[in-house]
Amino acid sequence: MTHQLSSPDFHGEEKEQVTSIGQIKPELYRPKGDQGEGKQGDTCGKISFLLRYAFNTEQLVVKILKALDLPAKDANGFSDPYVKIYLLPDRKKKFQTKVHRKTLNPVFNETFQFGVPLNELHSRKLHFSVYDFDRFSRHDLIGQVVVDNLLDFSEGSGDKPVWRDIVEGTAEKADLGELNFSLCYLPTAGRLTATIIKATNLKAMDLTGFSDPYVKASLVCDGRRLKKRKTSIKKNTLNPTYNEALVFDIPNENIESVSIVIAVMDYDCIGHNEVIGMCRVGSEADGPGREHWAAMLANPRKPIEHWHQLVEVMYYKPMLTSSLSRQFC
Repeated sequence: MTHQLSSPDFHGEEKEQVTSIGQIKPELYRPKGDQGEGKQGDTCGKISFLLRYAFNTEQLVVKILKALDLPAKDANGFSDPYVKIYLLPDRKKKFQTKVHRKTLNPVFNETFQFGVPLNELHSRKLHFSVYDFDRFSRHDLIGQVVVDNLLDFSEGSGDKPVWRDIVEGTAEKADLGELNFSLCYLPTAGRLTATIIKATNLKAMDLTGFSDPYVKASLVCDGRRLKKRKTSIKKNTLNPTYNEALVFDIPNENIESVSIVIAVMDYDCIGHNEVIGMCRVGSEADGPGREHWAAMLANPRKPIEHWHQLVEVMYYKPMLTSSLSRQFC
C-alpha cells in the first residue's frame, strides 16, 4: 500500500538557503548542446531528505526536504526541478514531487510512504531521480541518488536530515507511462469494442506535477484516420481509472486491414491539448500491439486485456484514399 501524506509528521523543517547574487555559474556559459551531458559520475548538486521506518504499519516514510546547487538547464539560468522516487527493484511504484519554477535551490517538504515488510528492507534501495520540467519536450534528467542499507535507517528516529550528492547520469528512456485496455470483436455484428480501463505512471504535463488525461482512439486505414472516439477527462492525476468502452463498426472482411491508434492526451483549457504518449494495435503494429490484436481475433466475443507501454508521438503519412477507406466514410 502506497500513498502520499497530506500532513507530514516530521519536525524541524529548514528554510531555503538563498545563494549570493552575482555568483558566476560556469555551466551557464557552456554550449547549448553540452548542457546536462557531462560524463556519468559528475556531481550536480545535493539533495536532503528524512527517512524512518514505521514498524506498526510496515511503512518506509520518506520526506524530501530540498535540493541545493542544481545545474541550470534552461536559457534563463535556472531549472524547473522536481523529484521522482522509487523503491527498487520495483520501478512501477513511484512518487513525484511538485514542480518548482525557476530555481536551483528548490524546497520540497513532501512526504511519501512505501509499504515494505521489515524482513525485505535489507534488499531494497531508494532511488531519487531529479528532473528539469519542460512543458513542450522531454524532461531533462538532472541526476540521481541511490540509497541502500535502509535497515540502518529503521533504527533511528528519522529527525536528522540526510544529505547526498546528486550524481549526473546518462539520459533515461522516456518514461511516459502505461495504458491498460481490452479489445473485443464481434464478427457477426462487425463491432470492435476497446474498453479503456486505466493508466499508470503517466508523464506530468502540468506544473502541479500532474496531468488532466483523457484517451483518444482512432481507427486508421492506409495512413488515414477514419473515425475517432474519446474518454472523459480525469483531472489532476497520473494514474487515472476510466472503465469506458469505445466502439467502432468494422465489417469482418475489413478487420485485417485496419488498426487502432490510442493516444493518452493532456487536456488544456487554454492552449492546445498535448499528447502524453501513444500505442498502436493491429495486424501491422509492432510487437505487443500485434500480439494483442491477434489474441482478439483468435477469441471472438471475448474481451482480451493487455498492458501497453506508451511511446512518443507516432506519425502516419497520409496515403491515397483506398476503396476500403471510402467504405468507412
